[in-house]
Amino acid sequence: MKNLFLPVCFLMFIHCSQSGNKSELNADFVNSAPETAVAQNEMPPPPPMEEPLQAKAISSAVSNAADDQQKPRTPVETVSKKIIKNGEMRIQVADIRKAQDQVNAIIQKNKAYIQKEEFRNTDTDETLNITVRVPHQGFDTLVNSFSDGVGAVLSKNISSDDVTEEYTDVSIKLANKRIYLEKYRDMLKSAKTTKDMLEIQENIRELEDEIDVSEGKLRFIDDRVNFSTLNLSLYKEKVRTSATSNIGFGSRFGDSLTEGWNTFVSFFLGVISFWPFLLLVPVLIALWRRWRRKKTNKS
Repeated sequence: MKNLFLPVCFLMFIHCSQSGNKSELNADFVNSAPETAVAQNEMPPPPPMEEPLQAKAISSAVSNAADDQQKPRTPVETVSKKIIKNGEMRIQVADIRKAQDQVNAIIQKNKAYIQKEEFRNTDTDETLNITVRVPHQGFDTLVNSFSDGVGAVLSKNISSDDVTEEYTDVSIKLANKRIYLEKYRDMLKSAKTTKDMLEIQENIRELEDEIDVSEGKLRFIDDRVNFSTLNLSLYKEKVRTSATSNIGFGSRFGDSLTEGWNTFVSFFLGVISFWPFLLLVPVLIALWRRWRRKKTNKS
């Protein structure tokens, strides 16, 4: 038994010493691993490939434009109601000149002005057409003034058109175009090649033209909103009497002669238009005479 105990103790001692050596090696490996990783992390990354400055500017502008499209539009100031009022009136009067004086007084009283005036005098009536522009606050008052004391109203048509949505849409688009215009101008300052400069200048020119059109449209809408338009027609029917009528017997006799001559000319030209058929008349007459002669000889 003693002989077996000694060899077993010797083997256990050898096994413990080997385990201790392995533990020391593992500890040394663990301690050295972080240093190696740190050394690798401290290595500088490879330098990125440089791209041209203008390419960077264009890429940046494109990305900014995409971001601007994704972002909500820049809010514009609240637009008040935009209402365009138009009207047409036809009034029958006893005296055109007197009615015109009344109309001018009403126009002056309501701080309006005449944009267009047209007078027409025929054998049957006299008509004075006036286009009046009046501040929108006084439009209704102007219409009522014409309806009351000028003459008999034959027809009246008043309309209102709400253009608030159209005005707001044009205003928002105009604001966005101005923003893009400033960005293109900034890009033009950093452009390096002639090609890039020409392309940017062309974009700037197109934007400026679009901005001018939008601004003109807004001015036109504002003008129509601020000043309403009324087309006024003063009408006088002429009374036909033997003393006052411009169409007497002499005039009608001359008209009849002219009409008769025109009818004769029309008939003559119509007959001439049948000239191919007129050529057949001599042929038919010759055939008829020949047939008549043969019939006489037989008898």
